[in-house]
Amino acid sequence: MWGIIATWRMALEGVQATLPSLAGGGSAGDAIEQAIKAVEDFPYYKSVGYGGLPNRQGQVELDAAYMDGSRLDFGAVCGIQDIANPIGVARRLSQEPVNNVLVAQGACQYALDHGFEAKGMLTDRAQIHYHNRQVELAQEQGLAAYDGHDTVGMVALDAHNHMVAGTSTSGLFMKHPGRVGDSPIIGSGLYVDSQIGGATATGLGEDLMKGVLSYVIVGLMAAGYHPQEACEKAVHDLDRRLRAQRGQAGDLSVVAMNAKGQWGAATNIDNFSFVVASKTTPLTVYRLHPLASGQMELERASQEWLDDYVRQRMRPLEVK
Repeated sequence: MWGIIATWRMALEGVQATLPSLAGGGSAGDAIEQAIKAVEDFPYYKSVGYGGLPNRQGQVELDAAYMDGSRLDFGAVCGIQDIANPIGVARRLSQEPVNNVLVAQGACQYALDHGFEAKGMLTDRAQIHYHNRQVELAQEQGLAAYDGHDTVGMVALDAHNHMVAGTSTSGLFMKHPGRVGDSPIIGSGLYVDSQIGGATATGLGEDLMKGVLSYVIVGLMAAGYHPQEACEKAVHDLDRRLRAQRGQAGDLSVVAMNAKGQWGAATNIDNFSFVVASKTTPLTVYRLHPLASGQMELERASQEWLDDYVRQRMRPLEVK
């Protein structure tokens, strides 16, 4: 068995490119890195990598993490600037015996010392988004400074029963400099154990971390839950707890795959999309619609919806 599952439609092309390798016996680690790099390199996806949206000072700070489910090795970078493909740096850090999580300048220096590409990550398009948001906020149009936080997260299983998970994000738009969300935090943004399965999350990091959501999902799978049941239970329980104890819950969306290649996804928002493919599941993009029961209604995305997703993100911008 082999398989791969990823958050958001933006992962489609990257996932698609990895399928020949996975189907031919290639490694889950290579598949994860290749697929996430494709998202990081596409400048029109404004929440990941090159073209990612900046913090309140106009700086692009990127977070990424990589976890090997067979050895439980992990690596992560937080607040790294002007380095291409932070997922590659995170994977390289997972090979270190210690110093697996590096932040800011330390992460940048490590990347440069190990031959990673220095690259300005702030694009002209991202600067227009930044300028326009400042204008909107000044005009008090009811927008939150922090709107926009779509992490690309993936879990892969290869034919050698090896599982890997990875994440990459620019975090909250207009975040405070130095802010780190759930994405590079092992257990919250991602977790994987090749004997059980893996999960990864996207949404409001501060709320996802309150439930250590990815670790909880893997624990539920270890207890015998199907990945779909585990995702639904974890999201529903955390959403309910947050609303009961805090009065509100931020966006919570997850995907998971177990060691058998079975998969699942859940969310507390409408129209969360994800990509999945396996030996038994053709490459498909689904849209999720949560029901009051906590269960999910899965809708196969139409070609029109898929095309419009990209078209909306590539539309010309006007400076306000």
